[in-house]
Amino acid sequence: MLAERALGILHESVQSESLRRHCYAVADSLKFFAQNAGADPDLWEAVGLLHDMDYERHPNQEHRPTQGHPFVGVAWLREHDWSEEVCRAILSHADYAGIARETPLERTLYAVDELSGFVMAVARVRPSKSIHEVDVASVKKKMKDKAFARAVNREDITRGAAELGRPVDDVIAGVITALQNDAERLGLAGEQKPAA
Repeated sequence: MLAERALGILHESVQSESLRRHCYAVADSLKFFAQNAGADPDLWEAVGLLHDMDYERHPNQEHRPTQGHPFVGVAWLREHDWSEEVCRAILSHADYAGIARETPLERTLYAVDELSGFVMAVARVRPSKSIHEVDVASVKKKMKDKAFARAVNREDITRGAAELGRPVDDVIAGVITALQNDAERLGLAGEQKPAA
């Protein structure tokens, strides 16, 4: 199972719980879309788990086209015999890597990366902190609020859906469903009210 191997690598490479949860969310989203597209859910989930494996140690805020994230992680993966399909997909999610997104996996990773984090942020501001209270309308409303989750590039979300050839509402709905299926691990199951 590639996803099991990838999960072990993620836990060795990333100490930040919030970055781990981001990778879980992207993996959940990729797995969901793979199942719907008749693709390999194990492979797609593994890519989601690994796509930011080097971000904590090598963030590459300057977007250098050969050093730092995601190049450090991909170099490590190549040394450890991960397929070129996995490596290319990870490189393609960073625009500055200069890798054209050609496959459904590459396009889907790009489409769900920023969006998965954004949907998690929307859930966290709900009074219950539950992903189960998030819907497409609430995500789209928050996308219009430029002060909310400022670091998330809204253009990446809309461009990602366009590259997939899907309405942005469909991609948002898919991500919400994927994250609802893993709410506990993502810390988005909601706060339990004490029994009266």
